[in-house]
Amino acid sequence: MKQDLPKDIWVYTDLRNQRLFRFSLNVLSAARSLAAPLSGRTVAVLSQTPSFLSIENAVQECVSKGADLVYGLENPLLLSPRSDIHAQALTWVIRSRAPRAVFFALTDLGREIAAACARACNVGLIADCVEFRIENGRIIALCPSWGGGIMAELTFSDQTVTGFATVQPHAFQAVDIRGTPGVLQRIPVDHLNATEKLTLLSSSSETSDRRKLEDSEIVVVGGAGLGNADGFSLVRNLSASLGGQVGSTRPPVINHWVDEERLIGQTGKTVRPELLISVGTSGAVQYTAGIMESKTIVAINRDPDSPIFHVADVGIVADAKMLLPLLTARIKQEVMRDIADVLSEDRAERTGNALGGKVRKLREAHNWTIEDLATHTGHTPEFIQQVEINEVVPPVSFLLRLSKALGVDPGTFLRDEEKAAIQDQRAQAFIKRTKNYHYQTLTPGAENQHLRGFMITIEPRQAHKPVAYKHEGEEFIYVMEGDLELTLDNKVKHLKTGESIHYNSEIPHKLKNLGDEITRCLVMLYTP
Repeated sequence: MKQDLPKDIWVYTDLRNQRLFRFSLNVLSAARSLAAPLSGRTVAVLSQTPSFLSIENAVQECVSKGADLVYGLENPLLLSPRSDIHAQALTWVIRSRAPRAVFFALTDLGREIAAACARACNVGLIADCVEFRIENGRIIALCPSWGGGIMAELTFSDQTVTGFATVQPHAFQAVDIRGTPGVLQRIPVDHLNATEKLTLLSSSSETSDRRKLEDSEIVVVGGAGLGNADGFSLVRNLSASLGGQVGSTRPPVINHWVDEERLIGQTGKTVRPELLISVGTSGAVQYTAGIMESKTIVAINRDPDSPIFHVADVGIVADAKMLLPLLTARIKQEVMRDIADVLSEDRAERTGNALGGKVRKLREAHNWTIEDLATHTGHTPEFIQQVEINEVVPPVSFLLRLSKALGVDPGTFLRDEEKAAIQDQRAQAFIKRTKNYHYQTLTPGAENQHLRGFMITIEPRQAHKPVAYKHEGEEFIYVMEGDLELTLDNKVKHLKTGESIHYNSEIPHKLKNLGDEITRCLVMLYTP
Protein backbone atom coordinates (compact mmCIF):
# COMPACT_ATOMS: atom_id res chain seq x y z
CA MET A 1 0.00 0.00 0.00
CA LYS A 2 1.40 3.41 -1.02
CA GLN A 3 2.22 5.69 1.85
CA ASP A 4 0.29 9.00 1.90
CA LEU A 5 2.51 12.01 1.41
CA PRO A 6 2.63 14.51 4.27
CA LYS A 7 1.09 17.88 3.42
CA ASP A 8 1.52 20.43 6.21
CA ILE A 9 4.29 23.06 6.06
CA TRP A 10 5.62 24.20 9.44
CA VAL A 11 7.52 27.34 10.38
CA TYR A 12 9.62 27.55 13.53
CA THR A 13 8.70 30.95 15.01
CA ASP A 14 11.31 32.94 16.93
CA LEU A 15 9.79 35.12 19.67
CA ARG A 16 12.96 36.55 21.24
CA ASN A 17 12.40 40.03 19.83
CA GLN A 18 10.31 41.96 17.31
CA ARG A 19 12.87 41.75 14.50
CA LEU A 20 13.25 37.96 14.70
CA PHE A 21 9.49 37.49 14.99
CA ARG A 22 9.02 39.60 11.86
CA PHE A 23 11.48 37.32 10.04
CA SER A 24 9.37 34.31 11.05
CA LEU A 25 6.20 35.95 9.74
CA ASN A 26 7.94 36.58 6.40
CA VAL A 27 8.86 32.89 6.19
CA LEU A 28 5.27 32.01 7.10
CA SER A 29 4.15 33.60 3.82
CA ALA A 30 6.56 31.31 1.92
CA ALA A 31 5.14 28.28 3.73
CA ARG A 32 1.56 29.30 2.92
CA SER A 33 2.36 29.61 -0.80
CA LEU A 34 3.38 25.91 -0.76
CA ALA A 35 0.80 24.49 1.65
CA ALA A 36 -2.16 25.64 -0.47
CA PRO A 37 -1.26 23.75 -3.69
CA LEU A 38 -0.39 20.70 -1.59
CA SER A 39 -3.83 20.89 0.09
CA GLY A 40 -2.03 21.11 3.41
CA ARG A 41 -2.03 23.50 6.34
CA THR A 42 0.36 26.28 7.28
CA VAL A 43 1.52 25.71 10.85
CA ALA A 44 3.42 28.13 13.11
CA VAL A 45 5.40 26.42 15.88
CA LEU A 46 5.91 28.47 19.04
CA SER A 47 7.94 27.56 22.10
CA GLN A 48 8.39 29.02 25.56
CA THR A 49 11.47 31.05 24.63
CA PRO A 50 11.75 34.30 26.63
CA SER A 51 9.47 36.48 24.53
CA PHE A 52 8.85 40.16 23.93
CA LEU A 53 5.09 39.45 23.71
CA SER A 54 2.63 36.98 25.20
CA ILE A 55 1.90 33.62 23.58
CA GLU A 56 -1.71 34.73 23.08
CA ASN A 57 -0.65 37.83 21.14
CA ALA A 58 1.89 35.85 19.17
CA VAL A 59 -0.80 33.34 18.19
CA GLN A 60 -3.12 36.10 17.00
CA GLU A 61 -0.33 37.68 14.95
CA CYS A 62 0.60 34.35 13.32
CA VAL A 63 -3.04 33.58 12.50
CA SER A 64 -3.51 37.06 10.96
CA LYS A 65 -0.48 36.37 8.73
CA GLY A 66 -1.72 33.03 7.39
CA ALA A 67 -1.19 30.34 10.03
CA ASP A 68 -4.02 27.81 9.89
CA LEU A 69 -2.80 26.18 13.08
CA VAL A 70 -0.40 27.17 15.85
CA TYR A 71 1.45 24.60 17.93
CA GLY A 72 2.61 25.82 21.34
CA LEU A 73 5.42 23.64 22.68
CA GLU A 74 5.55 23.63 26.48
CA ASN A 75 8.42 22.66 28.74
CA PRO A 76 10.25 24.79 31.33
CA LEU A 77 13.61 23.97 29.70
CA LEU A 78 12.47 25.82 26.56
CA LEU A 79 12.75 29.10 28.46
CA SER A 80 16.48 28.91 27.75
CA PRO A 81 17.45 30.05 24.22
CA ARG A 82 19.63 26.95 23.67
CA SER A 83 19.52 25.44 20.21
CA ASP A 84 20.14 21.88 21.45
CA ILE A 85 17.09 21.94 23.75
CA HIS A 86 14.78 23.48 21.14
CA ALA A 87 16.00 21.01 18.52
CA GLN A 88 15.16 18.10 20.85
CA ALA A 89 11.63 19.40 21.42
CA LEU A 90 10.98 20.10 17.77
CA THR A 91 12.36 16.73 16.67
CA TRP A 92 10.04 14.92 19.09
CA VAL A 93 6.96 16.70 17.69
CA ILE A 94 8.07 16.25 14.07
CA ARG A 95 8.44 12.51 14.49
CA SER A 96 4.94 12.20 15.91
CA ARG A 97 3.15 14.46 13.38
CA ALA A 98 5.26 14.15 10.20
CA PRO A 99 4.87 17.50 8.35
CA ARG A 100 5.90 17.79 4.70
CA ALA A 101 8.57 20.36 5.51
CA VAL A 102 9.79 22.59 8.35
CA PHE A 103 11.11 26.06 7.53
CA PHE A 104 13.40 28.26 9.63
CA ALA A 105 14.29 31.91 9.15
CA LEU A 106 17.95 32.19 8.19
CA THR A 107 19.38 33.36 11.53
CA ASP A 108 22.15 31.89 13.69
CA LEU A 109 19.66 30.12 15.95
CA GLY A 110 17.54 29.02 12.97
CA ARG A 111 20.56 27.46 11.27
CA GLU A 112 21.58 25.57 14.40
CA ILE A 113 18.14 24.15 15.17
CA ALA A 114 17.48 23.22 11.53
CA ALA A 115 20.78 21.36 11.21
CA ALA A 116 20.30 19.52 14.51
CA CYS A 117 16.74 18.46 13.62
CA ALA A 118 17.72 17.29 10.12
CA ARG A 119 20.54 15.19 11.55
CA ALA A 120 18.32 13.72 14.28
CA CYS A 121 15.68 12.79 11.68
CA ASN A 122 18.31 11.65 9.15
CA VAL A 123 16.74 13.69 6.34
CA GLY A 124 17.75 16.47 3.95
CA LEU A 125 18.27 20.19 4.64
CA ILE A 126 18.17 22.86 1.94
CA ALA A 127 19.97 26.08 2.98
CA ASP A 128 19.51 29.75 2.06
CA CYS A 129 16.28 29.39 0.09
CA VAL A 130 15.05 32.56 -1.66
CA GLU A 131 12.18 31.16 -3.71
CA PHE A 132 9.88 28.10 -3.79
CA ARG A 133 7.49 26.44 -6.19
CA ILE A 134 5.57 23.17 -6.47
CA GLU A 135 6.38 21.06 -9.51
CA ASN A 136 4.74 17.64 -10.00
CA GLY A 137 3.95 17.54 -6.32
CA ARG A 138 7.56 18.22 -5.35
CA ILE A 139 8.89 21.25 -3.45
CA ILE A 140 11.51 23.03 -5.56
CA ALA A 141 13.74 25.55 -3.78
CA LEU A 142 15.96 28.18 -5.41
CA CYS A 143 19.20 28.97 -3.58
CA PRO A 144 22.17 31.23 -4.45
CA SER A 145 25.33 29.24 -5.18
CA TRP A 146 28.93 30.06 -6.00
CA GLY A 147 28.86 33.36 -4.16
CA GLY A 148 25.52 34.33 -5.68
CA GLY A 149 26.76 33.87 -9.24
CA ILE A 150 24.18 31.21 -10.07
CA MET A 151 20.81 30.08 -8.67
CA ALA A 152 20.61 26.38 -7.88
CA GLU A 153 17.29 24.47 -7.98
CA LEU A 154 17.08 21.84 -5.24
CA THR A 155 14.47 19.37 -4.02
CA PHE A 156 14.18 16.64 -1.40
CA SER A 157 15.12 13.19 -2.68
CA ASP A 158 12.50 11.45 -0.54
CA GLN A 159 9.12 13.18 -0.69
CA THR A 160 7.55 10.83 1.85
CA VAL A 161 9.52 12.14 4.84
CA THR A 162 9.87 15.56 6.41
CA GLY A 163 12.34 17.93 4.76
CA PHE A 164 14.04 20.95 6.33
CA ALA A 165 14.96 24.34 4.88
CA THR A 166 16.46 27.61 6.07
CA VAL A 167 14.85 30.58 4.34
CA GLN A 168 16.11 34.06 3.58
CA PRO A 169 13.54 36.16 5.50
CA HIS A 170 14.17 39.26 3.37
CA ALA A 171 13.16 37.37 0.22
CA PHE A 172 9.52 37.22 1.38
CA GLN A 173 6.97 39.59 2.87
CA ALA A 174 4.35 38.72 5.45
CA VAL A 175 0.80 38.63 4.05
CA ASP A 176 -2.46 39.78 5.61
CA ILE A 177 -4.39 36.54 5.12
CA ARG A 178 -6.16 35.00 8.07
CA GLY A 179 -5.53 31.29 8.56
CA THR A 180 -8.36 28.76 8.91
CA PRO A 181 -9.38 27.74 11.52
CA GLY A 182 -6.56 29.69 13.16
CA VAL A 183 -6.44 27.96 16.54
CA LEU A 184 -3.76 27.20 19.14
CA GLN A 185 -2.95 23.64 20.10
CA ARG A 186 -0.77 23.32 23.19
CA ILE A 187 1.70 20.41 23.10
CA PRO A 188 3.46 19.39 26.34
CA VAL A 189 6.97 18.14 25.46
CA ASP A 190 8.38 15.53 27.82
CA HIS A 191 11.77 13.85 28.25
CA LEU A 192 13.96 16.80 27.25
CA ASN A 193 17.59 16.37 28.21
CA ALA A 194 19.58 19.53 28.99
CA THR A 195 23.09 18.09 28.75
CA GLU A 196 25.49 19.21 31.45
CA LYS A 197 28.23 19.53 28.85
CA LEU A 198 26.74 22.86 27.72
CA THR A 199 26.22 25.89 29.93
CA LEU A 200 24.57 29.15 28.92
CA LEU A 201 26.98 31.82 30.10
CA SER A 202 24.93 34.92 29.29
CA SER A 203 22.01 36.20 27.26
CA SER A 204 21.10 39.84 26.59
CA SER A 205 18.43 41.59 24.59
CA GLU A 206 19.19 43.37 21.35
CA THR A 207 19.29 47.15 21.84
CA SER A 208 16.02 48.89 21.02
CA ASP A 209 17.79 51.78 19.29
CA ARG A 210 19.28 49.54 16.62
CA ARG A 211 19.95 51.76 13.62
CA LYS A 212 18.36 50.69 10.36
CA LEU A 213 20.39 50.18 7.23
CA GLU A 214 17.35 50.92 5.08
CA ASP A 215 16.92 54.40 6.60
CA SER A 216 20.51 55.60 6.29
CA GLU A 217 21.35 58.52 3.99
CA ILE A 218 24.85 57.13 3.40
CA VAL A 219 25.64 53.44 2.82
CA VAL A 220 29.04 51.87 2.15
CA VAL A 221 28.82 48.35 0.71
CA GLY A 222 31.67 45.84 0.72
CA GLY A 223 32.03 42.82 -1.55
CA ALA A 224 34.22 39.78 -2.19
CA GLY A 225 36.91 41.98 -3.76
CA LEU A 226 38.01 43.09 -0.29
CA GLY A 227 39.57 39.66 0.16
CA ASN A 228 39.19 39.00 3.85
CA ALA A 229 37.82 40.29 7.15
CA ASP A 230 40.67 42.80 7.51
CA GLY A 231 39.90 44.17 4.07
CA PHE A 232 36.23 44.47 4.96
CA SER A 233 37.14 46.48 8.06
CA LEU A 234 38.20 49.26 5.68
CA VAL A 235 34.54 49.56 4.67
CA ARG A 236 33.53 49.90 8.30
CA ASN A 237 36.10 52.65 8.84
CA LEU A 238 34.96 54.57 5.75
CA SER A 239 31.32 54.24 6.76
CA ALA A 240 32.04 55.50 10.29
CA SER A 241 33.97 58.51 8.97
CA LEU A 242 30.98 59.42 6.79
CA GLY A 243 28.42 58.79 9.52
CA GLY A 244 26.81 56.09 7.38
CA GLN A 245 25.85 52.43 7.55
CA VAL A 246 27.66 49.29 6.38
CA GLY A 247 26.11 47.05 3.74
CA SER A 248 27.32 43.84 2.12
CA THR A 249 26.95 41.51 -0.81
CA ARG A 250 26.54 37.79 -0.16
CA PRO A 251 30.19 36.57 -0.11
CA PRO A 252 31.18 38.62 3.00
CA VAL A 253 28.07 37.30 4.76
CA ILE A 254 28.90 33.70 3.85
CA ASN A 255 32.46 34.20 5.09
CA HIS A 256 31.18 35.78 8.33
CA TRP A 257 32.97 39.10 7.79
CA VAL A 258 29.68 40.84 8.50
CA ASP A 259 26.28 40.11 10.01
CA GLU A 260 23.42 38.71 7.90
CA GLU A 261 21.44 41.88 8.66
CA ARG A 262 23.81 43.85 6.39
CA LEU A 263 22.99 41.89 3.22
CA ILE A 264 21.73 44.01 0.31
CA GLY A 265 20.08 42.67 -2.85
CA GLN A 266 17.32 40.36 -4.04
CA THR A 267 17.86 38.09 -1.06
CA GLY A 268 18.56 40.91 1.36
CA LYS A 269 17.52 44.50 1.85
CA THR A 270 16.73 47.30 -0.55
CA VAL A 271 18.34 50.66 0.26
CA ARG A 272 17.62 54.18 -1.02
CA PRO A 273 20.42 56.41 0.34
CA GLU A 274 21.50 59.80 -0.94
CA LEU A 275 24.99 58.33 -1.39
CA LEU A 276 25.99 54.68 -1.84
CA ILE A 277 29.64 53.68 -2.16
CA SER A 278 30.12 50.17 -3.52
CA VAL A 279 33.58 48.72 -2.82
CA GLY A 280 34.93 45.49 -4.31
CA THR A 281 31.53 44.37 -5.64
CA SER A 282 31.20 42.76 -9.05
CA GLY A 283 27.77 44.15 -9.83
CA ALA A 284 25.79 40.89 -10.07
CA VAL A 285 22.09 41.48 -10.66
CA GLN A 286 21.20 39.84 -7.35
CA TYR A 287 23.05 42.70 -5.61
CA THR A 288 22.29 45.67 -7.86
CA ALA A 289 18.56 44.99 -7.56
CA GLY A 290 18.85 46.28 -4.01
CA ILE A 291 20.70 49.55 -4.76
CA MET A 292 19.09 50.91 -7.93
CA GLU A 293 16.99 53.46 -6.04
CA SER A 294 20.09 55.13 -4.56
CA LYS A 295 20.42 58.78 -5.58
CA THR A 296 24.17 58.64 -6.27
CA ILE A 297 26.21 55.44 -6.65
CA VAL A 298 30.02 55.51 -6.45
CA ALA A 299 31.76 52.26 -7.42
CA ILE A 300 35.35 51.34 -6.51
CA ASN A 301 36.81 48.28 -8.24
CA ARG A 302 40.23 47.46 -9.68
CA ASP A 303 38.68 45.70 -12.70
CA PRO A 304 37.77 48.35 -15.31
CA ASP A 305 35.36 45.89 -16.97
CA SER A 306 33.40 45.13 -13.79
CA PRO A 307 29.60 45.23 -14.37
CA ILE A 308 29.20 47.50 -11.33
CA PHE A 309 30.44 50.44 -13.40
CA HIS A 310 27.38 50.09 -15.65
CA VAL A 311 25.06 51.14 -12.82
CA ALA A 312 27.38 53.61 -11.05
CA ASP A 313 27.16 57.39 -11.41
CA VAL A 314 30.86 57.67 -10.52
CA GLY A 315 33.39 54.90 -11.17
CA ILE A 316 36.88 54.67 -9.64
CA VAL A 317 39.30 52.05 -10.95
CA ALA A 318 41.62 51.41 -8.01
CA ASP A 319 42.77 48.88 -5.45
CA ALA A 320 40.36 49.43 -2.54
CA LYS A 321 42.95 48.38 0.03
CA MET A 322 45.17 51.26 -1.07
CA LEU A 323 42.47 53.84 -1.76
CA LEU A 324 40.14 53.43 1.22
CA PRO A 325 42.66 54.31 3.99
CA LEU A 326 43.57 57.51 2.11
CA LEU A 327 39.94 58.36 1.43
CA THR A 328 38.93 57.69 5.04
CA ALA A 329 41.76 59.86 6.40
CA ARG A 330 40.80 62.74 4.12
CA ILE A 331 37.14 62.49 5.08
CA LYS A 332 38.03 62.52 8.78
CA GLN A 333 40.06 65.69 8.22
CA GLU A 334 37.11 67.34 6.48
CA VAL A 335 34.74 66.27 9.25
CA MET A 336 37.04 67.75 11.88
CA ARG A 337 37.47 70.91 9.82
CA ASP A 338 33.68 71.25 9.66
CA ILE A 339 33.37 70.77 13.43
CA ALA A 340 36.17 73.31 13.99
CA ASP A 341 34.30 75.88 11.88
CA VAL A 342 31.07 75.30 13.78
CA LEU A 343 32.90 75.43 17.12
CA SER A 344 34.46 78.75 16.15
CA GLU A 345 31.08 80.18 15.16
CA ASP A 346 29.36 78.90 18.28
CA ARG A 347 32.07 80.26 20.58
CA ALA A 348 31.78 83.66 18.91
CA GLU A 349 28.02 83.65 19.41
CA ARG A 350 28.24 81.75 22.76
CA THR A 351 25.77 79.16 21.51
CA GLY A 352 25.97 75.49 20.67
CA ASN A 353 23.01 75.28 18.33
CA ALA A 354 24.91 73.69 15.45
CA LEU A 355 27.67 71.78 17.21
CA GLY A 356 25.71 69.36 19.41
CA GLY A 357 24.08 67.50 16.55
CA LYS A 358 27.39 67.06 14.72
CA VAL A 359 29.10 65.69 17.82
CA ARG A 360 26.25 63.26 18.47
CA LYS A 361 26.22 62.07 14.84
CA LEU A 362 29.97 61.52 14.89
CA ARG A 363 29.75 59.61 18.17
CA GLU A 364 26.97 57.35 16.93
CA ALA A 365 28.76 56.70 13.62
CA HIS A 366 31.69 55.26 15.57
CA ASN A 367 29.38 53.30 17.92
CA TRP A 368 30.70 55.24 20.90
CA THR A 369 28.60 55.61 24.01
CA ILE A 370 28.50 58.95 25.81
CA GLU A 371 30.86 57.39 28.36
CA ASP A 372 33.25 56.40 25.55
CA LEU A 373 33.36 59.94 24.19
CA ALA A 374 33.82 61.33 27.69
CA THR A 375 36.86 59.08 28.13
CA HIS A 376 38.30 60.05 24.75
CA THR A 377 37.97 63.79 25.41
CA GLY A 378 38.77 63.87 29.12
CA HIS A 379 35.37 65.20 30.18
CA THR A 380 32.50 63.83 32.21
CA PRO A 381 29.52 62.07 30.61
CA GLU A 382 27.35 64.90 31.96
CA PHE A 383 29.47 67.43 30.06
CA ILE A 384 29.14 65.41 26.82
CA GLN A 385 25.37 65.31 27.26
CA GLN A 386 25.32 69.09 27.69
CA VAL A 387 27.35 69.51 24.50
CA GLU A 388 25.05 67.24 22.49
CA ILE A 389 21.89 69.03 23.62
CA ASN A 390 23.52 72.41 22.95
CA GLU A 391 23.65 73.58 26.55
CA VAL A 392 27.38 74.32 26.52
CA VAL A 393 30.06 75.13 23.96
CA PRO A 394 33.15 72.95 24.54
CA PRO A 395 36.69 74.37 24.68
CA VAL A 396 39.25 74.00 21.93
CA SER A 397 40.90 71.15 23.80
CA PHE A 398 37.72 69.11 23.26
CA LEU A 399 38.34 69.38 19.53
CA LEU A 400 41.99 68.40 19.89
CA ARG A 401 41.22 65.32 21.95
CA LEU A 402 38.40 64.33 19.61
CA SER A 403 40.78 64.48 16.66
CA LYS A 404 43.26 62.34 18.59
CA ALA A 405 40.56 59.73 19.23
CA LEU A 406 39.85 59.64 15.49
CA GLY A 407 43.53 59.36 14.65
CA VAL A 408 43.59 62.74 12.92
CA ASP A 409 46.57 65.08 13.31
CA PRO A 410 45.22 68.56 14.25
CA GLY A 411 47.89 70.01 12.01
CA THR A 412 46.09 68.57 8.98
CA PHE A 413 42.81 70.40 9.52
CA LEU A 414 43.49 73.45 11.72
CA ARG A 415 44.30 76.67 9.92
CA ASP A 416 47.56 78.48 10.62
CA GLU A 417 45.80 81.28 12.49
CA GLU A 418 44.03 78.72 14.72
CA LYS A 419 47.30 77.00 15.53
CA ALA A 420 48.86 80.39 16.35
CA ALA A 421 45.89 81.32 18.53
CA ILE A 422 46.19 78.09 20.54
CA GLN A 423 49.92 78.65 21.04
CA ASP A 424 49.29 82.27 22.04
CA GLN A 425 46.67 81.17 24.60
CA ARG A 426 49.19 78.77 26.12
CA ALA A 427 51.91 81.43 26.24
CA GLN A 428 49.66 84.04 27.86
CA ALA A 429 48.50 81.58 30.51
CA PHE A 430 52.10 80.63 31.19
CA ILE A 431 53.22 84.24 31.52
CA LYS A 432 50.34 85.13 33.85
CA ARG A 433 51.22 82.23 36.09
CA THR A 434 54.94 82.97 36.29
CA LYS A 435 54.31 86.63 37.14
CA ASN A 436 52.13 85.71 40.10
CA TYR A 437 53.68 85.33 43.53
CA HIS A 438 51.95 82.01 44.09
CA TYR A 439 53.54 80.42 41.00
CA GLN A 440 57.18 79.53 40.54
CA THR A 441 58.01 78.11 37.15
CA LEU A 442 60.20 75.04 37.02
CA THR A 443 60.41 75.10 33.22
CA PRO A 444 61.40 78.65 32.16
CA GLY A 445 60.90 79.44 28.48
CA ALA A 446 58.50 76.53 28.03
CA GLU A 447 55.38 78.49 27.20
CA ASN A 448 54.99 76.67 23.88
CA GLN A 449 56.06 73.26 25.15
CA HIS A 450 53.73 70.39 25.85
CA LEU A 451 55.08 69.76 29.35
CA ARG A 452 55.52 72.47 31.98
CA GLY A 453 56.11 72.50 35.71
CA PHE A 454 55.19 74.89 38.54
CA MET A 455 55.58 75.15 42.27
CA ILE A 456 52.41 76.54 43.89
CA THR A 457 52.46 78.14 47.34
CA ILE A 458 49.23 78.53 49.34
CA GLU A 459 49.11 80.57 52.55
CA PRO A 460 47.77 78.97 55.78
CA ARG A 461 43.98 78.53 55.86
CA GLN A 462 43.71 80.30 52.51
CA ALA A 463 42.17 79.35 49.19
CA HIS A 464 44.41 79.35 46.16
CA LYS A 465 43.64 82.06 43.63
CA PRO A 466 44.08 80.46 40.21
CA VAL A 467 45.47 82.45 37.29
CA ALA A 468 44.26 81.51 33.80
CA TYR A 469 43.43 78.00 34.95
CA LYS A 470 41.08 77.35 32.02
CA HIS A 471 43.55 75.72 29.66
CA GLU A 472 43.41 72.42 27.84
CA GLY A 473 45.51 69.61 29.17
CA GLU A 474 46.11 67.10 31.91
CA GLU A 475 47.24 68.30 35.36
CA PHE A 476 49.21 66.43 38.00
CA ILE A 477 49.46 67.74 41.59
CA TYR A 478 51.88 66.38 44.17
CA VAL A 479 51.72 67.81 47.72
CA MET A 480 55.30 68.60 48.75
CA GLU A 481 54.28 69.81 52.20
CA GLY A 482 51.08 70.79 53.94
CA ASP A 483 47.43 69.77 53.95
CA LEU A 484 45.53 70.41 50.70
CA GLU A 485 41.81 70.42 49.95
CA LEU A 486 41.00 69.95 46.26
CA THR A 487 37.46 70.57 45.04
CA LEU A 488 37.19 68.86 41.66
CA ASP A 489 33.90 69.35 39.83
CA ASN A 490 32.09 69.84 43.17
CA LYS A 491 33.70 66.75 44.70
CA VAL A 492 36.00 67.41 47.66
CA LYS A 493 39.26 65.47 48.07
CA HIS A 494 41.88 65.76 50.85
CA LEU A 495 45.56 65.35 50.02
CA LYS A 496 48.33 65.23 52.60
CA THR A 497 52.09 65.48 52.20
CA GLY A 498 53.35 62.88 49.74
CA GLU A 499 49.95 62.31 48.09
CA SER A 500 49.07 63.15 44.48
CA ILE A 501 46.19 63.34 41.99
CA HIS A 502 45.78 63.53 38.22
CA TYR A 503 42.85 65.14 36.39
CA ASN A 504 41.70 67.06 33.31
CA SER A 505 42.67 70.69 33.91
CA GLU A 506 39.50 71.97 32.27
CA ILE A 507 37.35 70.42 34.96
CA PRO A 508 36.53 73.24 37.41
CA HIS A 509 38.82 72.89 40.41
CA LYS A 510 39.78 74.82 43.54
CA LEU A 511 42.69 74.47 45.96
CA LYS A 512 42.69 75.36 49.65
CA ASN A 513 45.26 75.08 52.43
CA LEU A 514 43.64 73.37 55.42
CA GLY A 515 46.64 73.70 57.71
CA ASP A 516 48.35 76.36 59.81
CA GLU A 517 51.55 76.15 57.80
CA ILE A 518 52.28 77.01 54.16
CA THR A 519 51.27 74.31 51.65
CA ARG A 520 53.49 73.77 48.62
CA CYS A 521 52.44 71.68 45.62
CA LEU A 522 54.34 70.49 42.57
CA VAL A 523 52.13 70.92 39.51
CA MET A 524 52.91 69.35 36.14
CA LEU A 525 50.82 70.44 33.17
CA TYR A 526 50.61 68.55 29.90
CA THR A 527 49.02 70.31 26.94
CA PRO A 528 48.25 68.35 23.74
